[in-house]
Formats: sequence, structure tokens, C-alpha cells
Amino acid sequence: MTMWNIYSKEIPDFINQLAETPAMERLKDVGMHCGCEYTSFPMFEGLDHYSRHRHSVGCALIVWQFTQDKWQSIAALLHDIATPTFAHVIDFLNGDYIKQESTETGTRSIIASSPEIIATLKKLNIALEDIADYHEYPIADNDSPRLSADRLEYTLSNIVYYHIASKESVEQWFNNLVVGKNEEGVDELMFTDLQLAEAFSLAALQTSKIYVADEDRYAMQMLSELLNKHISRGVLSMGDLYKTENEVIRLLLQDGEAREDWNRFRALHYVERGSERTGSRIVRSKKRHINPYVYGKGRMVNLSSKFAQALEQFLAHPLDEPLWGE
Repeated sequence: MTMWNIYSKEIPDFINQLAETPAMERLKDVGMHCGCEYTSFPMFEGLDHYSRHRHSVGCALIVWQFTQDKWQSIAALLHDIATPTFAHVIDFLNGDYIKQESTETGTRSIIASSPEIIATLKKLNIALEDIADYHEYPIADNDSPRLSADRLEYTLSNIVYYHIASKESVEQWFNNLVVGKNEEGVDELMFTDLQLAEAFSLAALQTSKIYVADEDRYAMQMLSELLNKHISRGVLSMGDLYKTENEVIRLLLQDGEAREDWNRFRALHYVERGSERTGSRIVRSKKRHINPYVYGKGRMVNLSSKFAQALEQFLAHPLDEPLWGE
């Protein structure tokens, strides 16, 4: 299942051409759930395979729907091209568990090293510098907690994949969006209906809670430690992390000790908060959330006491208690 048909009735040829290049095809085997789907935690059971490729095409379609601009749409499409296997787990490995931005640095060089992408850009008469940084385009990306195509796509998809709301509700929310000027005079995706905006905001906050759930944080920390250990042992190299997840798993399974560690990771099914057991860990993480703008009215946090209270509770929830799992 994809969400693409909600974002756009068709996929433009230029998006298809770039999405089918080898550098982008790799992302079909790099998941959005950051390795958590490989564990046995009940909250991750039965998740639809949600790849960085699916997310990237979705972002491009959202930007195209609202801007009809090739430059911005391509920047959105290619924004995750440097994502390593298990995605933000590698940020944990790099010690960047709060901002989770350490894996973005290779975007320009990976695009530049793809002959297929460069050839397609040349045909489209588009320069590398115009599409290498999607942060330049506020509809594609902006600062949290504003709403952008990137933040919108993974939020809507996860709302459906985690069964927080129906695909029909998601489509209704999406169709209510417009581009308008926010309080700083910058273009932003925003809602026109207050009730729909509130429903989306509360559903999005439920996904935010999943991203920092004990199971999610513990799984990412344990996988980062597993990868770090076997990079140190020479079973993996940092370069291997820019292959596919299946390739990295295959390398782990070829080594006896790594195979035991991987199987132990896969068996994780229970996590305990506040445990002082041997091996417990304090795992802090980025608290992602969205505070959308309602056209002509302002930010949702100032318009809905229900959302404001829920957001305050979420932001105040501590992430500094030790976790222990098995």
C-alpha cells in the first residue's frame, strides 16, 4: 500500500525517471521504521513495509501537487538519498540521537556521483546546486514544528500504518491543505478547516509518542550498539551501511557472533522502564511533533486547548529513566 494516489493522481515522468535510478532504488530496502520492525515488540508487528523510497516519492508528489515546480519536487525526491541502512539508528551510532541529522551530510556528493541522476538533470536543464538541498524550499522542508512535505508524508503514512486513523480520514485532511503565508511571512502548508486541523494534530501527536516510545528508543539504541560492535570487529564497514538492509543483515549472518547478536536483537519483545538491572540504558531521543497553522487563524496550539494540553504533556514526558529489555 502506498499513499501516492492521495498526494497526486499521477506521477510525472521526471519523478519516475529519477526515482528509478540505482541510487534511488537502493532506498527501497532502507526502512522508515529504523530497524524496529525487525524486533518482536508487539507494537511493531504487522507493519506495512514502508521504505525511504516510498517516502521520498511521496514527498516529491506532495511538493509537485502544491507548487508545480520541478526544482522543488526533485529536491524533495532526493532529500533522503544519503540515508544509511536502518536510517536514524546510525544517528544513534554517531551520538546524534537528539537532532538526528548526522546522516544528511552526504546528500550532495551521492547525487553528484550518480551518472544516471546527473544525466537526467542535464536533460531537464536543471543544475545540481538547485536541487541538492531541500532545506532551501519551505514547502519541502522547514523547521519543526511547522508543516512541510517531508514531515507531512511520514506523519500521514504512519497514521495509517499504525492504524491511528483511516486512509479516508487522511485523504480528507490532505485535501484541506493549502499553501499560505505563516506568521513569519514564509510559505507553509496549512489547513483551512479548524476541526480537521485539530483532528490531524491529535493523530500526528500519537505518532510522535510512538517515535519516542520505550520500545522504539531501546530498539534503536540496541541496534546501534550491535552495528558499532561488529564494525569494530571488521564484520561490517561504515561503507556497508550505504548498501541495503538485506545486504547488511546478510553480512551479519555470515559471522557466528554477529549472527547470535542479530538473533538476540530480533527476539526483543519486552522493555521495562526505570529498571536498575545490569545492562539497563538511559536512551534519550528527538521529540518530533507538528504544530500546524490554520489559514487566517494561527497555530493550532493557540486555537485548541485540547491539543495544547496534549502537546504540553508530551513535551514534558521524561526520557531519562533507564530501560532494560529482552
